[in-house]
Amino acid sequence: MDLNFTPQEEAFRAEVQGFLKDKLPKELAAKVKAGQRLSKGDQENWQALLNERGWFANHWPEECGGPGWSPVQKFIFDNECAVAGAPRIVPFGVNMLGPVLIKYGNEAQKSYWLPRILSGADWWCQGYSEPGSGSDLASVKTTAQRGVDAQGDHYIVNGQKTWTTQGQHANMIFCLVRTDKSVRPQSGISFLLVDMNTPGVEIRPIRTLDGDREVNEVFFTDVRVPAENLVGEENKGWTYAKYLLTYERTGIAGVGFSVAGLEKLKAVASRAQRNGKPLDQDPQFAARMAKVEIDLENMKTTNLRVIAAVAGGGVPGAESSMLKIRGTEIRQEILSLIRRAMGPYALPFTDEAQYAGYAEAPVGPAEAATAAANYFNYRKLSIFGGSNEIQKNIISKMILGL
Repeated sequence: MDLNFTPQEEAFRAEVQGFLKDKLPKELAAKVKAGQRLSKGDQENWQALLNERGWFANHWPEECGGPGWSPVQKFIFDNECAVAGAPRIVPFGVNMLGPVLIKYGNEAQKSYWLPRILSGADWWCQGYSEPGSGSDLASVKTTAQRGVDAQGDHYIVNGQKTWTTQGQHANMIFCLVRTDKSVRPQSGISFLLVDMNTPGVEIRPIRTLDGDREVNEVFFTDVRVPAENLVGEENKGWTYAKYLLTYERTGIAGVGFSVAGLEKLKAVASRAQRNGKPLDQDPQFAARMAKVEIDLENMKTTNLRVIAAVAGGGVPGAESSMLKIRGTEIRQEILSLIRRAMGPYALPFTDEAQYAGYAEAPVGPAEAATAAANYFNYRKLSIFGGSNEIQKNIISKMILGL
């Protein structure tokens, strides 16, 4: 990092670096840096190490179990973790649902759900997108009908969610559901917490190009949900959904992961050869590397400005859409350049090619094993969390007033 920090901030950075040196398992960091898939256990172990130090929910207020960090401290922590090869925090519970509960949940919900997020007792996934409601999220059709019987006040949920990331691991899902069809779409949505072990919930995997099961479809058939699992007010879920998405889009920018990716790209380009010279001396390739580095430096500054906007309990504004666009474009360009640097060695992208026998007999440079799979997988960055085209519409309306 080449940003100017105060002596106190530099001391904090040294503390984070010391923690990562002592506590981040070397084999786990190696998997992350190689671009290999992490197991649920890998992610849970890292979360537990962070929670033990009190750093897991690093953007939560102290009274809710967070460390009370400044925006710059959060920025430093995220970047140092990425450069060290720490796993990306699974965001759905701690980074998405947590802020919604803190701002809009009642005291009973906060006292029950927040500690379970910290401890890892619950693994959350996100029930937003539907087959016909992706970027047009306000058109969700999954319904929740309220009723009261001998067992108490409840909702009956019916519908389908799709692209549910890591839903195969989750025991809980937060959902946008339609509770009123008689009003305009944004006004009839509620925010509901659903136990995925409830009868009527079915998960079906969506196999991706590289054979992974990262995303899923989730079906709800007469699923009974206690009314106490409604967050905030009924039919006000669109407000909560927008609040959550600003956090998601800021996180998707992934500044730290781009910093780590750029370091990897430079190392790869210094070793790969073209016409008998290192690839980083090729004018065309070097020009693309220089451009992505300049874009990344600019985004670091913008990221700090947006993060600072949430200090004191605020929320990122439409600027988070700018970060989402530029951040995803930068990460995709870095992955594209790494794949290009591998040449024909990057052609395999199946599970067998990536992992079967590579430890004993690698084919080509070590980076080639996952270059194509990561390139293809992260094409999704510019789609999920609200497609980049939709983010440009938000910028046009909210910032430019068009």
